[in-house]
Amino acid sequence: MALSRIDTTNMIEDVPQSKLDNNVNFRNIIINGDMSIAQRGTSTSSITSATYATVDRWRTVVTTLGTWTQSQSTDVPTGQGFAKSTKLDCTTADASPSASDKLYFLQRFEGQNLQYLEKGTSSAKSLTASFWVKSNKTGTYICELLDNDNSDRHINKSYTINSANTWEKKTITFAGDTTGTLDNDNNGSLFIQFWLGAGSTYTSGTLQTSWGASTNANRAVGQVNLADSTSNEWYITGVQLEAGTTASDFEFLPHDTNALRCNRYFQRYTSSFWILIQRVSDTTRNANFILNPEMRATPTFTGTSSSEIGNTSVQDSSSKLVSFQHSSSADARPRYTDFNFSSEL
Repeated sequence: MALSRIDTTNMIEDVPQSKLDNNVNFRNIIINGDMSIAQRGTSTSSITSATYATVDRWRTVVTTLGTWTQSQSTDVPTGQGFAKSTKLDCTTADASPSASDKLYFLQRFEGQNLQYLEKGTSSAKSLTASFWVKSNKTGTYICELLDNDNSDRHINKSYTINSANTWEKKTITFAGDTTGTLDNDNNGSLFIQFWLGAGSTYTSGTLQTSWGASTNANRAVGQVNLADSTSNEWYITGVQLEAGTTASDFEFLPHDTNALRCNRYFQRYTSSFWILIQRVSDTTRNANFILNPEMRATPTFTGTSSSEIGNTSVQDSSSKLVSFQHSSSADARPRYTDFNFSSEL
């Protein structure tokens, strides 16, 4: 049987360039932008300070500006493919913020993941943020990029929530910054911050719409006060931050891939972890817990649940493995039934 020759001359040329351009994996700098992973739980109330509350990788910062409940919500824009959003609900109002009061929702990024942006060079790339947002509180809101490696250089752009209680898609483009390179390491270099309220310390200047040195007065000029009523709430989902001056469609990742990326910063386990693994003596046992995936840095361990935990301690740890030691009677059965490792930025 004769074999046919396949003509490969025009195979690549026949694929539209737009299809190739849009087939870039992990173009979204944001992790968990669809708000689908929430290892810490689906709701946290009485938030009055900076905390990682529910949805992974997202941090809420409150400085004496109201009291908040953060939750993972199923209220999402229709027909866009999203199943979850993050909701911030004001439970104690503050209609008259003090000068230094602030409230924002943010994510931090490792510098080693951002080197391709060429920040601090003449080739610095622009960044475009796109997201879906909804609130009963219409008006002006501020989105900020902050360079943590270079004395908090920042650029701030406004967007408007036009219609109450209606999902709206917003797109904001930030120019590239030719000043201040980002450190090539695993520390927090660049932050994206969604302002929700601010006192005069952050609103009394002129909005910093181009990259510049840190000036608090220019960070949240015009920002509405979401904390002025307990009727106020704010939702967000589909957050994407990518190189370039246009927004592409949201990059949906498989659930397991999204979860694995979150686990670099936080891992929670809710099934029993038995410490009784290796006998060192009649009263001492050792155990090793392998971190999968490797975490960003040596994590902090927090464990709850069993009366024997008081006799258990972390002996050694790294970004790859945590070693425990238990000292008790020969027949003790120590365990953790809810525990986590955190190496958040």
